[in-house]
Amino acid sequence: MTSSHTIKARVYYENTDAGGVVYHSDYLKFAARGRTELLRHWGGTEQEWAEKEKVLFVVTHADIKFKSPARLDDLLTIATSIKTMTKFRMTFDQKIYVETRLCVAITIEIVCVDLGTYKPIKFPEYLQEKAKRYIHD
Repeated sequence: MTSSHTIKARVYYENTDAGGVVYHSDYLKFAARGRTELLRHWGGTEQEWAEKEKVLFVVTHADIKFKSPARLDDLLTIATSIKTMTKFRMTFDQKIYVETRLCVAITIEIVCVDLGTYKPIKFPEYLQEKAKRYIHD
């Protein structure tokens, strides 16, 4: 089953340059919110995963394609799905829209690391099962 998780976020003054256009780096922050809220939807926060499972999620690669600028006061829709997943890597496909206009397409790859050693480990089974529902074709 293919699914996408969406959240809304408002563009504030702090997210923009003097012309009212969103800073390029802030799109990564909005994307991080989308992934964080997806984890919360799956039943936990990053802090809870760290405490319970002794794991952290680390970004290993990011690819950003800028399509159209978002501006001050725009209401963004951040759609997050999973492009690929193995036991050791998860690649997110994220798109940020203003209404139906695509602003940015972002691909983010993460790995799961042991909290004590910071070495890559398998994603917890529970998380793998939840993620399967968000893999797009």
